[in-house]
Amino acid sequence: MNDQVTPADQALELIKDRFPHALGAILGGSAAEGRATASSDLDVAILLPDWETSRREVIRHGGRLAELFLHTLADVMDHFERDRVLRRGTVLFIYDQGMPLTDPHGHLLRTRERARAVLAAGPPALTPAEWERGRYVLTCFMDDLTDTSPADRYEQLSLADFTLREAAHLLIAHHGGWTGIGKWLPRRLLGADPVRGKALLEGHQAVAEHADPTLLAMAAEQVLDVLGGPLREGYAQRWRA
Repeated sequence: MNDQVTPADQALELIKDRFPHALGAILGGSAAEGRATASSDLDVAILLPDWETSRREVIRHGGRLAELFLHTLADVMDHFERDRVLRRGTVLFIYDQGMPLTDPHGHLLRTRERARAVLAAGPPALTPAEWERGRYVLTCFMDDLTDTSPADRYEQLSLADFTLREAAHLLIAHHGGWTGIGKWLPRRLLGADPVRGKALLEGHQAVAEHADPTLLAMAAEQVLDVLGGPLREGYAQRWRA
């Protein structure tokens, strides 16, 4: 008999101990995917009655960190909209892909259906001004990366990070996909464009391991070519008074 306590067990105990009035709860992230390590935190979305307060909270329970996404029934859709505007879908993906922990009245099931509808509709398209600014910013990072001496490793590594992130966000947006940050950026990038995404990631790795920006600059330029090419002279950003 296996007496090992699973992340799902720990998350459910957290709910029972801290939020006995919860109307639903779901475990997301690596713990729900079976990829959690001993030090992984628990990502838990919790539905609360309307007399509660929506918030994001980090606690420690049973020796394990837990990041809680707490929403009332009345405003959970407002937070879904915020996720949509940010184009990352952090909470949306927890509801879509997570492991249900408790759903005594069916509120979690209905909320998951609403989250999946938002995800299926996709994030908002970038405006023409946002596309133009993205092309300009990526071109600047790419040019600076190419011009930076390998001896200036701090600057080179910083520019490599910014080049990768800007190129990744633009490429994912080009495919109408949801972007990400941290470990989710390469996952979303490869999901949106396996070929160009891999080229960007391998180029970034080459800068980190060999101080060689060539592959990353080439990969960034390939992304720019898809979007209309590098943008330097002629770019203008208009500010409102």
